[in-house]
Amino acid sequence: MDGSGRWYDDVRVGDTFSRTVTITETHLVLGAGLIGDFNPHHVDDVYARRSRFGTRILHGMITSALMGAPVGMYFHGTAIAYLEHAARFTAPVRAGDTLATLWTVTDRQDKPRHAGGVVVLRAVCTNQDGVVVAEADGKILVAARP
Repeated sequence: MDGSGRWYDDVRVGDTFSRTVTITETHLVLGAGLIGDFNPHHVDDVYARRSRFGTRILHGMITSALMGAPVGMYFHGTAIAYLEHAARFTAPVRAGDTLATLWTVTDRQDKPRHAGGVVVLRAVCTNQDGVVVAEADGKILVAARP
């Protein structure tokens, strides 16, 4: 652990951090292969054009993973374990969408036995049009400053 991320001692309720990523065709293709979900909503242009979405959409699991990535980077080298992650999907994500995920610290739970504490988080992910595409809650065990 190199400790370049936030230490538990430095985190306060109300703190925020974010990340932006533009979804590409590669996210759809690699997502299907990575998780083994080849549902036609994700991989079949003809089917997807006739669907309620009108085009192929990104897997919810990949959207969720992309939302979780900033947590790992914010606590780079200070995280002990990502304990929970629950996501709700509210709108489709398509290739070409730019997603912005904003995480907010909602609680801190001291865990002296683990030399740190649990940081409780809530996220909102919006696309380039300001449409909320997903929301998430997470908990991460973070080390205290040595």
